[in-house]
Amino acid sequence: MRSVLFEKRNRIGYITLNRPEALNALNDELNDALWDVWKEFNKDNELDVAIITGAGKAFCSGADLKSFIPRWEHANMLDVRKNVARGIGGGITRGQHRIAKPVIAAVNGYAIGGGFELALACDIRVASEKARFGVFEVGQGLHQGDGGIVRLVAISGIGTALDLTLTGREVSAEEAFRLGLVNTVVSHDSLLGAAEDYARK
Repeated sequence: MRSVLFEKRNRIGYITLNRPEALNALNDELNDALWDVWKEFNKDNELDVAIITGAGKAFCSGADLKSFIPRWEHANMLDVRKNVARGIGGGITRGQHRIAKPVIAAVNGYAIGGGFELALACDIRVASEKARFGVFEVGQGLHQGDGGIVRLVAISGIGTALDLTLTGREVSAEEAFRLGLVNTVVSHDSLLGAAEDYARK
């Protein structure tokens, strides 16, 4: 089973994270596949905009801790430096963040940890009423390492950024809209249609 699905229709690139059994957690396979998808999207002149979503009940639950923690708990500064160009989310958070075409996140469920960073790296965020957000890294003694803090401050202000980053609390779709984290909240069944409406505009 492919970890990322990529379809092209009517000048829209449809990207689906496809590890539903792991809440679309970002392991090496998914991250590498997504890196290739972003590159293809960027160079394809037949595509104007992308919509990214997740299969199953999560948008993305962030880094897959089963592989992430063992790799980094004994890392040195050279290991960190080698990762700077890529980051997570297939590089859309860092490394491929200068893609000029708009990217729309259709947040269908949990967008937590690195998954929240991935959503924040998108230009427009459309949330299902079932969407949930959170800076869950703090629970692991970590922080948002791929630009999430900077984007969170830029999007919703220092007060909200400090609140979410220091507490690691869960945020509902409705609260996310009030905080300016998402552009709109729609019924779960109309999520993709709402994202396509933005894409056509």
